[in-house]
Amino acid sequence: MQQVKLFRSIESEVRDLEQEVNNWLNDSGARVISITGNIAPQSGNRSDPKRIAYVPSDILLVVLYESAEA
Repeated sequence: MQQVKLFRSIESEVRDLEQEVNNWLNDSGARVISITGNIAPQSGNRSDPKRIAYVPSDILLVVLYESAEA
């Protein structure tokens, strides 16, 4: 049976996200069917051009997989 696993993070922590996904893949023994990702750019406070803040973008990964137990 196919299942879905969602991973969510921000772009400034992308290496941690990679490690989390890789650890889950190794620990779960899941057979990955597909991985889809999206990065949603964020905008800082643009009302004051002198103080445009950097806001990291949101990252979402969707893993479609079959459980090793299925």
